[in-house]
Amino acid sequence: MFSLTAAGLALALSLTPATTNETGRQDIVDTAVAAGSFETLATALTKAGLVDALKGEGPFTVFAPTDEAFAALPEGTVESLLKPENIGTLQAILLYHVVPGEMPASKVVKASGAETLNGQRIDFAADKDGVRVDTANVVKTDIRCTNGVIHVIDSVILPSQDDLVATASAAGAFNTLLAAATAAGLVDTLTGEGPLTVLAPTDEAFRKLPAGTVESLLKPENKDQLVAILTYHVLPGRVYSGEALRTKTFTTVQSSDVTFATRGEKAYVEGAQIVSADIDASNGVIHVIDSVILPPKRTAAAGAGERQGSGD
Repeated sequence: MFSLTAAGLALALSLTPATTNETGRQDIVDTAVAAGSFETLATALTKAGLVDALKGEGPFTVFAPTDEAFAALPEGTVESLLKPENIGTLQAILLYHVVPGEMPASKVVKASGAETLNGQRIDFAADKDGVRVDTANVVKTDIRCTNGVIHVIDSVILPSQDDLVATASAAGAFNTLLAAATAAGLVDTLTGEGPLTVLAPTDEAFRKLPAGTVESLLKPENKDQLVAILTYHVLPGRVYSGEALRTKTFTTVQSSDVTFATRGEKAYVEGAQIVSADIDASNGVIHVIDSVILPPKRTAAAGAGERQGSGD
């Protein structure tokens, strides 16, 4: 969460809005085409097959990169994205610039972020220097359309292209978790389509367990127990921290519930502190926790009994 100053709010609301024809506004696509500075965006939307979607009822909020923003990408990037074989990547990038619902500038500057049609979350920040969406600066706001609003940004923002496993691996603080996921046979699940939400204990969190616990869990004969523990750290779908703290209780992939709570300014899940939240991956989101959480023993015992009975 960022702290919005009065100066930041005043600056955000003073960004020059485009003039609109109150007698007949156009939809988002036609407005962008008529503006003359979004030719690359319009071409990309056409190639990605998204024109009809953004001409739909909506409403939508589009953070629209200018032609100059696309031109600033590394040489050959746009040409590559427009190739038919890269349509999936192009769609993911374009949908990352679109938020469902209408968010005028007055709402953007009061929010910490928003979930996009891509599924991943974009972050907002406002201060005396202006308003940013991820790393892009907002240069014009509140271009009103019949089915939403456009805010102009000065660079193309990019969603995460790494899956949950690659994201955790790149962080360098989840070696034990990744080794456990491999031993449990869960890597394919965590690299699959998802989406999933992972409550990811750090290497330090695993070191808090009693001596020998990790080594024991990694033994083949303890795979079922390891799977139960790891899947207790996974929620179906993308659950961002705001939703987690509002809804509080969620059923994990392991089938037991976990409960989120706040104490003062800190957030917790089942007693483990969330030390970093809302880390996007291409197929989900990661919340970093400082302890390993364990499923209820009664559930584990019931599951063992069911497995034993099914083998008779």
